[in-house]
Amino acid sequence: METNSLVHTWIRYVSVFLLISAAQDLASAVTHYSIPEEMEEGSVVANLAADLGLDVKTLSRRKMRLDIIGNKKYLDVNKETGELYVVEKIDREFICAIKTATTCFMKVDATIENPIRMFNIELEIMDINDNAPYFRRDTMHLDISESTPAGERFSLNNAIDPDVGSNSVKTYYLRESEHFNIEVQTGRDGSKFADLILKKALDREEHAVHNLILTAVDGGVPTRSGTASIIVRVLDTNDNAPQFDQDVYKINLMENSPIGSLVFQFNATDPDEGTNSEISYSFSLYTSEKTQSTFSLNPKTGEIRVKEMINYEDFRIYDMEVIATDQGSNPLSGQCKLNILVTDMNDNHPEISIKSFQSPVKENVAVDTVIAVVSVSDKDSGENGVVDIHISKGLPFAFRESSDNYYELVVSEPLDREKVPEYDITFTVTDRGSPPLSDNETMTLELLDVNDNVPQFPQSFYTIPVTENNAPGALLSSLTAFDPDLHENQYLVYFIIEKEIVNTSMSMLFSINPENGNLYSLKTFDYEIEKEFLFHIEARDSGVPPLSSNVTVHIVIVDQNDNTPVIVSPWRAHGSLVEEKIPRSTDKGCLVSKVIAIDTDSVKNSRITYQFLQVTDATLFSLDQYNGEIRTMRMFSYRDPHHQRLVVIAKDNGEPALSATVTIKLSTVETAVKAYSDMTEVPLEYDIFSDLNLYLVIGLGSVSFLLLITILVTCVLKCQKPKPSKAAPPCRNSVISERNSTIADSTLVSNDAYWYSLFLAETRKGKLVVRQPVPKGSRYIVSSIPRSTGLTETSDSAASTLQASTTTSSSSS
Repeated sequence: METNSLVHTWIRYVSVFLLISAAQDLASAVTHYSIPEEMEEGSVVANLAADLGLDVKTLSRRKMRLDIIGNKKYLDVNKETGELYVVEKIDREFICAIKTATTCFMKVDATIENPIRMFNIELEIMDINDNAPYFRRDTMHLDISESTPAGERFSLNNAIDPDVGSNSVKTYYLRESEHFNIEVQTGRDGSKFADLILKKALDREEHAVHNLILTAVDGGVPTRSGTASIIVRVLDTNDNAPQFDQDVYKINLMENSPIGSLVFQFNATDPDEGTNSEISYSFSLYTSEKTQSTFSLNPKTGEIRVKEMINYEDFRIYDMEVIATDQGSNPLSGQCKLNILVTDMNDNHPEISIKSFQSPVKENVAVDTVIAVVSVSDKDSGENGVVDIHISKGLPFAFRESSDNYYELVVSEPLDREKVPEYDITFTVTDRGSPPLSDNETMTLELLDVNDNVPQFPQSFYTIPVTENNAPGALLSSLTAFDPDLHENQYLVYFIIEKEIVNTSMSMLFSINPENGNLYSLKTFDYEIEKEFLFHIEARDSGVPPLSSNVTVHIVIVDQNDNTPVIVSPWRAHGSLVEEKIPRSTDKGCLVSKVIAIDTDSVKNSRITYQFLQVTDATLFSLDQYNGEIRTMRMFSYRDPHHQRLVVIAKDNGEPALSATVTIKLSTVETAVKAYSDMTEVPLEYDIFSDLNLYLVIGLGSVSFLLLITILVTCVLKCQKPKPSKAAPPCRNSVISERNSTIADSTLVSNDAYWYSLFLAETRKGKLVVRQPVPKGSRYIVSSIPRSTGLTETSDSAASTLQASTTTSSSSS
């Protein structure tokens, strides 16, 4: 089997060799054509049949065909005409991609059968200028340092043109540039290329990138061209120092800005790039430590921020010098100044300082006297630092500006310590900021007392009742005056202004404590003798000079019921039993007897009322309780006993009441008795007055003696004392005589007599006259029975009772 395969392989190689040998014989002749490239489809190249000597009519039968070149059939033979025509456009640059020569041939084999013959056709493709020059890269990038000197040469990529000969790149053009131009060079293979030449030094800060247009032009007709962009990036060198917008910055900063707040941001610029433009900021050596401690500087951002509290009052202007330095290998720097003007806030309270303050001062200090000197200040500025000062309204003081920010506090109104002993003066200062701030300080002004007030009694007239029979040394009243002054000006001393009454000094009757004004009695007073005293008390302070005032004191003696009524009628010679005789034939209503009692107490205590204590027959007699008259209520009958016993009590009106009794023994007789009217002039029987004669003689002698003594004393006093004025009250020694027409006989009443004669009553035996002592200053009016009638009439002052009244009440009656 291996032998068979070898035989078959040898046979095949021999057959191929024979065929190749035959083909070489058949195609030994080559047909040459020249055509331009890019002919239109269907264009006839030549009549191949004619050129090959073939019968046109046999072309179809002999199956003439052309080889396919590169999987493309560019040419074909028209079997009807034998013409070689273009089936597909022929691109010389495609067929001859590798340009080793200026000529391009395309070889095609034509084959026919019956017999088989092969023809070689050489088709020269003629170049046309159908391609424009182009650059492999549309954009070329060049990095050129700005420090590169002029004349430096830089190679550029050459343009490519598939065409050949004159249709290829002929030259280059560069769009006009201030800094660059080109120089066209020819290579060994005849290709053209251009060099970029720097004709002027670059400045990156002026022009960092240069965009150039390079144009390649071929030599065809018409010419074609292609362009490429050349981007020249200028490489930076550190040839620029950082620059600030201004050499000096001025800003305003509000004081008390929060710590960390942004004040200012520096923005230095460096036209360089990269590290050459990276800037750091720092304070220069000319920036003070105070400024650097107050503000912080960020070295990267250039931000100035508040580092510590800013106070306008401590520092108003901050100057700083800041340096900006780039990061180049040879760093460059620039500098500027920043002036920070601190703006004032109204953050300081106004202050007040008391330079002098006079306290205490006398209350009579003159108006416009300077009391205090104060100064005001405010660390703020402008309106924030303008300070107004004032005190509370209603104070008697005012401010007066003495100099800049100095004020005097003066008295604007008279002062009175007794009204206001001291003043709390609040000095208030307020600035004119918004909102305003204020401060205050309070000082106390004390007033010293001046003796400018007279002692004052609460009353101008004191009426002091003093009950009679008072104990000597008893406190009558406290007459305390008031003096609003202080200390010695307030210490009062009390005096009784001397006044004599009937040779008796007031200081003998009364005493006053000089320290507290307590008034004491020095004796026991008897209403029946002395009823009132009128004098003055003076209060004097201890100031210099002393001031004084006085008050009138009226001492009124108040009566006590200390006198028992005295029955003066009917007269009792011995004891209290009185015997009376009355005719048994006495009619109803006839006066049997009249009981008269006298009481030397005051009117109230001396009012007498009469009552029966005992009566034999209550139906026979009646007793008038006011005038003491005993009358018959009926006529006597035979059954009535001959002896009637009447016990009458006379009781005064005091508390407790005092009384006296009298027993009347009535005996009825059968003999007729004369009428009263016939007995009025008949002298009393001796036996009635036999026991009184001795007393009457002694009494008359005593009265005469006392009257003589009184006249002598009165004459002596009249000679010694000045004559009293008409307005003065009547003298106690005067004698008043009064006559009452209703009284049977005249009654003599004497204010000063120690004894008086008084008609008391009529009896069946005649008039009854007694003598009794009378207190000084009293008058008595006694009711009597009219001579003409049996009825009783009384005087105006009281009902048929012997009464005592004061001089005032007597004069009114």
